[in-house]
Amino acid sequence: MSTSKRRRMLALGALALGAFGIGLTEFVVVGLLGPLGDDLDVSISTAGLLVTGYAASVAVGAPIMTAAGTRLPRKTMLVILMGLFIAGNVLAAKAPDYGVLMTGRVVSALCHGAFMGIGPVMAASLVAPDRRSRAIALMMTGLTLSNVVGVPFGTALGQQLGWRAAFWGIAVIGAVSLAAIIAFVPSRANDTGGSLRTELAVFRRPQVWQVLTITMLGWGAAYAAITFMEPILTRVSGFDTGAVPWLLILFGIGLTGGNLLGGRLADRALMPTMYGTITAATAALVVFAFAAPYAVPAAVMVFALGAAGFAMVPVFQTRVMDVAKEAPSLASSVNAAAFNVGIALSAWFGGLAIDGGHGLIAPVWIGVALGLAALAVAAASGAAERRAKAAADLDAPKQPLEKV
Repeated sequence: MSTSKRRRMLALGALALGAFGIGLTEFVVVGLLGPLGDDLDVSISTAGLLVTGYAASVAVGAPIMTAAGTRLPRKTMLVILMGLFIAGNVLAAKAPDYGVLMTGRVVSALCHGAFMGIGPVMAASLVAPDRRSRAIALMMTGLTLSNVVGVPFGTALGQQLGWRAAFWGIAVIGAVSLAAIIAFVPSRANDTGGSLRTELAVFRRPQVWQVLTITMLGWGAAYAAITFMEPILTRVSGFDTGAVPWLLILFGIGLTGGNLLGGRLADRALMPTMYGTITAATAALVVFAFAAPYAVPAAVMVFALGAAGFAMVPVFQTRVMDVAKEAPSLASSVNAAAFNVGIALSAWFGGLAIDGGHGLIAPVWIGVALGLAALAVAAASGAAERRAKAAADLDAPKQPLEKV
C-alpha cells in the first residue's frame, strides 16, 4: 500500500471512529429503554422520547452548528463538535433524573448532525469521484459497527452495571475518537464550507428539498421498527432480555453489510439504487410485522431490517451532495438532520400508537406508510430530473453537420 493510500485509509478510519462514537450514543438507548424506564420511573413511551429528543436536537442543531462554523476549516469543526459530544455524554452519565438525562442527550446531539454532514464531504474528497459513495459508506461503517459491537456491549453493560456505565463508556470512546481525528484527518487551510451565502444558495433548488424529504421519510420508515425493537422482541417475539444483545449483534451485521452494499451500488447507478433500497426497506417492514410473533422468523427479519435500512444511508448522502455539489457542507448537514427528523416523527407517532392501545406492532405499519411515501417522492424527483435533462438537451446548441 502506497503512503498516500495509507494516509487516506487512516483519515477515513478516524472519521469512521468518530461516527462510531456518535452512532453509539444515538443507538444505545434502544437497548436500554426497559432499565431506564424502571430506574427513572417513567413509561416505555416516555423513555422512548430520549430517542425522539435526541433526533429533534440533531435536526435543529445540524444547520445551526454547520452555519456557525462555515468559515472554519472542516477539521477544526470536527474537533469542536467531538468535544461537545464528550461533554454531553458525561452529563448524561451523571444525570440524577430524567430531565438532566434528556439535557445531556440534547447537548451531545448538537454535534451529531454537523459531524455527520461535514464528515462525508471530507471522506468523499479523499478519493476519486467514482468512489465517493464507497468512501462515504466506509465512514458510515462506524455507525454500523456501533450497532454490531457498541450497542450490544452497551446494552449488556447497562444491564450488568447500570445504564450510567454505558454513557461513561461512550465518553471514553469519544475521547479516543477526538485523538484519532486530531492525529490523522488532514488539515487544509482552504478546506472550509465557503461563505454562508453560497451554502444557503443551494436550498433554492427543488431537488435539494426533494432529497431531504426522501431522507426524512425513508429513514423514518426504517426507524419506526428500530426504536421499539427491544420491547417488540421481548414482549411480542418472546425473547428473554439476555438475548437482546445477541439479536442486536445480528441487526448490526445486517447494517454493516447493507451499508457497504448500498455504497458500492450507488457508485454504479445512484437513482436505481435509491428506488431499490427504499423498496427493500419497506418490504422488510411488511414481512417483519407478520413475522414478529414468531421467534425464529423475527430474528431473521432483524437482520433483514438492518441490511435494507442502512443500504439507504450512503445513497441518500451521495444524492444530496450531487444536487448541492457547489456547496455541499450545509446541505449534507441538513440531510443528516433530515435523518433525525424522520427518527423523531416515527418514534413520536409510534409512541402515540402504542399509548393509544394499538399494540407494539403499530409503529412498524407506520414505517410502511412512510416508506411508500418516500418511494413516491423519489419517483417524482427522478422524473423531474429526467424532464430537466431532456429540456436542457433540446436547448443545447446544435452542432453543424460536416459536409461530405
